[in-house]
Amino acid sequence: MKFRRFAQLSVAAIAVFAIAGCAPGGQATQNSAGAEDREVSTEIGPEEVTLRMATTAPREMVEAYIEGFNELYPQVTIEPEYAEFAAYNTSINLTMTSNTPPDIAQYGVVMKELVPGGELLSLEQYREAYGWDDVLPGAALAFSEFSDDGKRFGEGDLYGVPTALSETGIFVNKALAAELGIELPIATLGDLEDAMDKALAAGYTPMEAGGLDTGTLHLWANLLDVLMPSDDFRAWVNGQEGGSITGPGALAATEKLADWAARGYLPADANANGQAQSTANFVEGDTLFLFNGTWAVTQVNDVLGDDGGFFTMPGETADSPATMSGSSVAFMVSNRTEHPDAAVAFLDYMASAEGGKVAVDQGYMPPHVDTKVEAEGATRDLLDAFAAVMADDGMKRFPDSAAPGIIDRMTPGIQALTAGAGDPVAFLAELQGFRDEYHSE
Repeated sequence: MKFRRFAQLSVAAIAVFAIAGCAPGGQATQNSAGAEDREVSTEIGPEEVTLRMATTAPREMVEAYIEGFNELYPQVTIEPEYAEFAAYNTSINLTMTSNTPPDIAQYGVVMKELVPGGELLSLEQYREAYGWDDVLPGAALAFSEFSDDGKRFGEGDLYGVPTALSETGIFVNKALAAELGIELPIATLGDLEDAMDKALAAGYTPMEAGGLDTGTLHLWANLLDVLMPSDDFRAWVNGQEGGSITGPGALAATEKLADWAARGYLPADANANGQAQSTANFVEGDTLFLFNGTWAVTQVNDVLGDDGGFFTMPGETADSPATMSGSSVAFMVSNRTEHPDAAVAFLDYMASAEGGKVAVDQGYMPPHVDTKVEAEGATRDLLDAFAAVMADDGMKRFPDSAAPGIIDRMTPGIQALTAGAGDPVAFLAELQGFRDEYHSE
């Protein structure tokens, strides 16, 4: 997989938006599973079109995308169909294989199982027509590239377009850091531990991370990011033959998480609180760090204002590459839609520089290289950190992408480790066995 250029985001005035790549129609495309030939065009005709869209994204975000798109194409009606995250992932494959699938669907990890049956439209020809390789990060595009059997990421055809990106890392209370004499930004993993020791000694909570859902799982993932070689992690999570999570780097990351919990860096009740509660605890002011994702930035900004900051997990040395775990709010198109050009045009709009401003307003990172936004506080730090990660090709999948259902092994395993009851070696061996069984089927 060749990773592509991603330019840094910059502070500037609002950019003027134009649909990229108004190439003429006429290219034929064929789904890798054998769908009929279709003519590809980036131009949308004047006829009225209605598109159904299945999503679990926030309503405000979806409505903003639709409003912006309709300013360009008032003849296209987008009808969103909302579902809660858990219910969506349970039902979306049945929905997409029904007699009346939606034209557009938000990507969920289970949807890669639809690839071999030809239910998803290959976007390879649209990729060329719109020039996505030149304006969208290759790491994010790779999140929606699947082998013909749907099991391996980062190879094969493109089936989804990234419209908003998330990253995980460490929010910081800058005022409390200054009170404790902690210099920001944190340069190394050792410096991070020293800072947490200072907070603990002064009677403050060093770090909040919600273990009831996936907060501590994200924390473990970021420790994997900095302690496990990137090529090794990607080989494991992308489903490559021989990929392993049982090596010394992964073991060091897993032991580090257990050690941090044992030292008292995490609250004793971490497993009783989800990410929302851990964020609420953080903004009360008596906690130095919060481990969470971009989705927490609005709450941090609203309460802490300029005292809220963000940085990615530091590496073992100050010159370690910037890296983080993230995901893509991507959308796919049914291979049975009657209006593929209109559907893909909407995907392209959401991923555009103009659509990127919607993503930032909702606490996500914009995928398009030309997105220019003004931001302050933790949001500014998020954008700067994201640009550094992209420049270092450091964006990695969440580890639960390794196999459908593996998160049901990860979550209780991480909870056990943070409660002092888990065995790091046995935990990693269980994950490896589950992943290998899936890829051997």
